[in-house]
Amino acid sequence: MQVTVITFDGVDSLSEPILLASFEGWNDAAESASGALAHLSGVWEAQFIGELDPDEYYDFQVNRPQISAERPGEGLSRITWPTTRFYRARPNGRDVLLMRGVEPNMRWRGFCEELIGACRDLKVTTVVTLAALLGDAPHTRPVPVRGTSADPLLRERLGVEPSTYEGPTGIVGVFQDACHRAGLSAASFWAAVPYYVAQPPCPKATVALLQRVEDVLDLAIPLLDLPADARMWQEGVDELAGEDSEVAEYVRSLEEAKDTADLPEASGEAIAKEFERYLRRRDEGPGGETRS
Repeated sequence: MQVTVITFDGVDSLSEPILLASFEGWNDAAESASGALAHLSGVWEAQFIGELDPDEYYDFQVNRPQISAERPGEGLSRITWPTTRFYRARPNGRDVLLMRGVEPNMRWRGFCEELIGACRDLKVTTVVTLAALLGDAPHTRPVPVRGTSADPLLRERLGVEPSTYEGPTGIVGVFQDACHRAGLSAASFWAAVPYYVAQPPCPKATVALLQRVEDVLDLAIPLLDLPADARMWQEGVDELAGEDSEVAEYVRSLEEAKDTADLPEASGEAIAKEFERYLRRRDEGPGGETRS
C-alpha cells in the first residue's frame, strides 16, 4: 500500500518529543478528548506544522468540509477540510506534539501507516492518545479515567494496565495496535462520560483527561475557566436530575455502586497522586512557568 509522505515545517530542532493525540467521532464522547487537545493547543500556543491529505481517508459526504468567510466584503471564502493535523508546543521548554484528527471513514490501515511514518520522521518517543466513552458513571463523582498500554515499561512508569477490552473498536484502538506492532511506545487514556448526559461539552471529563496529561508530562497545565465550567456543568445536571425522580434514583444507584467499588482505592497511593498535582500547581505560575 502506498503511503503519502507528510511535509512538516519548523521541526528541525525537535528533541525527543512526546505525541498527544485525539480523534473526533466514535472515540470522543461529549467531545471530551478533542476538547482537551484544543485546550492544550490554546494554552501552549501550539504552532501548526503539517497535515494529512484528506482525500485518501475521508468521505466528504459524511464529514463535510466547512466554509467560512475570509474576506466578506470581497466575497472570498475559505474551505477547511476534515483531516488530521499536527502542532508543535514547548511547555516548560519540552517538545510536545499535538495531533488533532477526525476518525477516518476509509483505509484505516493506510491511515495508521502514515501516522506511524510521521511519528518516525518527527522522532517521537511516546504516543499518548486521549479518548472518551459513554458509561455508567455518576456525574456527581470524579470522572473515572482508565489508562492502558501494551508496553510493560510504560505501564510501570505511568501506572496503567494492559487492555482487556474485547469488542468493536475505533481508530484509537487501531492506532494503538499499530504503534505496538511498529515498536513505538504508546498508551491510551479513556474518560467515562455519564451516558445520560452525552451531549457535548463535558468539561469535567476534559479536566480529568488533562490531569492525566499532567501526570504523564510531570508539569502543571493552566486550566483557566475549565474547573468553573465543570462545576457549572455538574450543577446543571443536578438540576435536571432533580426534576425527574427516576433519573435521580438511577444516579443514586450509580453513586452507591461507584462508592463501593472505589473503597479499596482510597489508599495512600491515590492521596499521594493528588498531593503531587497540588505541588505542581503550587510550584508553577498561572501560565505554567516554573517559579524561581
